[in-house]
Amino acid sequence: MVACCGDLSGKVRGKAFPLAQMEKRLKRGVGWTPTNVQITCFDNIAESPFGSLGDLVLIPDAATSVSIESEEGAPNENFVIGNIRYTDGRPWEFCTRSILEAALERLERVAGVTLYGAFEHEFQIKHLVSDVGKAFTLGGFQEERHFCEAIVAAMRAAGVTPDTILKEFGAGQFEVTMGPQKGVTVADHSLITRELVQLVARELGYDPTFTPIRDPAGVGNGVHVHISMLDAAGNPVTHDPNGKHELSDVAGKFVAGILKYLDSIIAITAPSVVSYLRLTPHRWSAAFNNLGFRDREASVRICPVSDISDIARAAQFNFEFRAADGAANPHLALAAIVHAGVQGIEEGLAVPEATQEDLSLLNVEGLAARGYVRLPQTLEAALQRFRGNATVCGWFPEGFADVYVKHKEGEIAYLAGKTQAEICAAYEAAY
Repeated sequence: MVACCGDLSGKVRGKAFPLAQMEKRLKRGVGWTPTNVQITCFDNIAESPFGSLGDLVLIPDAATSVSIESEEGAPNENFVIGNIRYTDGRPWEFCTRSILEAALERLERVAGVTLYGAFEHEFQIKHLVSDVGKAFTLGGFQEERHFCEAIVAAMRAAGVTPDTILKEFGAGQFEVTMGPQKGVTVADHSLITRELVQLVARELGYDPTFTPIRDPAGVGNGVHVHISMLDAAGNPVTHDPNGKHELSDVAGKFVAGILKYLDSIIAITAPSVVSYLRLTPHRWSAAFNNLGFRDREASVRICPVSDISDIARAAQFNFEFRAADGAANPHLALAAIVHAGVQGIEEGLAVPEATQEDLSLLNVEGLAARGYVRLPQTLEAALQRFRGNATVCGWFPEGFADVYVKHKEGEIAYLAGKTQAEICAAYEAAY
């Protein structure tokens, strides 16, 4: 069994122990080192305030245990997600899962609602990237049917509800989605699903990459986060047929908060140097802090509902955050989104208009007149916006902002002197 956690780099790190020790490890965990938090995606260690000092424990959460015994092609695997704590049991300030739990507690305390949502992940299989003419095709799927079916089988065996898996637009590109869950499980299932894709791929001799973009001339790989809310009784409360864009009061303010603070949290949701090659106009990603009605160029999109479905409109209704990618830690990214949304509720922000124009045609003044900004165009600029926003930094534990920025600066330093092609190749290998 491997006790694991997602870190600031978006990587999943852990420590193995005999499965027979599971019960005692649930109580006392496995030893962990504070400076591990500064291991970047390239395995260099960024500037750390901890040095060689300190001891922590990674305590598994039994509810996240993944145990797979060969089923329909899925390989054997045992791992469990946990929380990093001090040796006296207190949550560690840089544990990403604990940070998300705190954000969700804030949402429930302020608005009395529970988050309900799901992640979508895009990725590419490297040996298929020269394939053309197969975007969204049955043939493209059929060629990799065994791979796709093994992923779905692994998800099901791991307790993750499979939703869809498809041959996407790009060469060798696929998308896998999961069914919606409540609270921290939304991010847990995102982490698990991505690890299962990697696991199945290794069994088949495949080499997948979740990098935000392999080649600036090609397609990017995004992560889309679908969000809705439930009240204390479990009833959906995101939809209001009389609300602006059919958003309820609480959902509208939540969306407004995301958009107000988006330029300051993008360093967390799109945290790689190459993320900003993808977040450009006309890539069906996100380049501005705008709300769109069924618009895949918007940072936040109101998703369609089906009038012919047997599921009630209120239960279908959700919105989608599109300014994220696979370099992001799902717990940390969701925490930033939730905090921004709750801030919007606390501030009583008005529901924004939904754009129906090409914002890239507007200059800075034109954007400002409509209440929009161009999102940061480099990781350095994104980190500056994050670090310079006292409200956003205040959502996180003391010292987090400084450590996070130093982590990313260490990542940037590793790439110094490399060409754009070399930087893209480095991320392709890391993710």
